Amino acid sequence: QVQLVESGGGLVQPGGSLRLSCAASGRTFSSYAMGWFRQAPEKEREFVATISSSGGYTYYTDSVKGRFTISRDNAKNTVYLQMNSLKPEDTAVYYCAADRGIPSSSQNSYNYWGRGTQVTVSS
Repeated sequence: QVQLVESGGGLVQPGGSLRLSCAASGRTFSSYAMGWFRQAPEKEREFVATISSSGGYTYYTDSVKGRFTISRDNAKNTVYLQMNSLKPEDTAVYYCAADRGIPSSSQNSYNYWGRGTQVTVSS
């Protein structure tokens, strides 16, 4: 069992930055691929980024490439999402998730989910 708790969300102006963190419980964090997803109001949850268990592989949805960076610290059982050049369309609840298998953009691949953290980009 893995429990995930996101933090770092908030209100930021367009063009600003935020760093989300996701702290995981358990001793097997380093064996899980991790992902970030988001859900905007009245929209379905969508994939944002994923990282392999070792951190050596990352993959992003096109809309965040060059602006967002996913990383992890296995010694701290934490995965991060650095978000730069934020846009109003990035406004959403951001969720982290853990996948026992390989990194994936499919929500169905993930076994554990956090409760989310709100990110609002507005002037």
